[in-house]
Amino acid sequence: MNEAPIGPVDSSRVPRFAGPATFARLPRLDQVGTADVAVVGVPFDGGVSYRPGARFGPSAVREASRLLRPYHPGLDVSPFERVQVADAGDIAANPFDIGAAIEDIEAAASGIDARLVTIGGDHTIALPLLRAVARRHGPVALLHFDAHLDTWDTYFGAEYTHGTPFRRAVEEGVLDTEALSHVGIRGPLYGRRDLEEDRRLGFGVVTAADVLRRGVDEVTDALRQRIGDRPLYVSVDIDVLDPAHAPGTGTPEAGGLTSRELLEILRGLAGCRLVGADVVEVAPAYDHAEITSVAASHVAYDLVSLLALQEKP
Repeated sequence: MNEAPIGPVDSSRVPRFAGPATFARLPRLDQVGTADVAVVGVPFDGGVSYRPGARFGPSAVREASRLLRPYHPGLDVSPFERVQVADAGDIAANPFDIGAAIEDIEAAASGIDARLVTIGGDHTIALPLLRAVARRHGPVALLHFDAHLDTWDTYFGAEYTHGTPFRRAVEEGVLDTEALSHVGIRGPLYGRRDLEEDRRLGFGVVTAADVLRRGVDEVTDALRQRIGDRPLYVSVDIDVLDPAHAPGTGTPEAGGLTSRELLEILRGLAGCRLVGADVVEVAPAYDHAEITSVAASHVAYDLVSLLALQEKP
């Protein structure tokens, strides 16, 4: 793109609480034509196993993102000046058929010619998003932030739920099994076999307690070594955060990361070959004072900023 990027609405002219709630008050994709980075919503929660409501996540995160500002001091980048970032709206997915929804999401994501930061929706959506990314980049490294493994085989006989996307992704060959990591894992499991099967799939685990004891810098260095120079996809389930920082989610677990820890680990990924990302499982019906959606909006902003850093201005 030869022209200067079109940025957010100027908050000194239009108050932040006024006007359409696109992500960070950015232009819509149809207003700019093409973009380097696109933020897209997937309001689908047909794969949840406990509390529903993540279908309302994209709208809540966009609303909370009104307060984001254009310069990121932690990464020393003005992402909306460096590259064209746009809001690509929502992907319409069949709310009554998980298989059809997965196909809808994969097709729509594949049709957007930009690096995507996707706002869910439940974690089922990660599978079609990974398929779309792998079609362009081949098998990718995965950095998965979550309280849960999401590598179970089936749930009530169903192979496609928010607890199974990464097992399916490994089986389909869209992930590089030499560079798979979970961060923030905690809470009770069905048995030791859960961890054993996860390990056989190729995942390394950094628990929430590991982050506490080892610290953000040491954890980030270890993750970067595992990722190497591979194309990287980052998937953030907001329940990686402690319920004190993210009450508005479907399957909360005590003892999680702080929002500060999560954001600092993400910022430590600067220079990695990030090719796509998602932020999922924001369920605003269980939120208080937008705590969860504000946290998710900042996570998405950091991911957009990391992608902007990779592009030449």
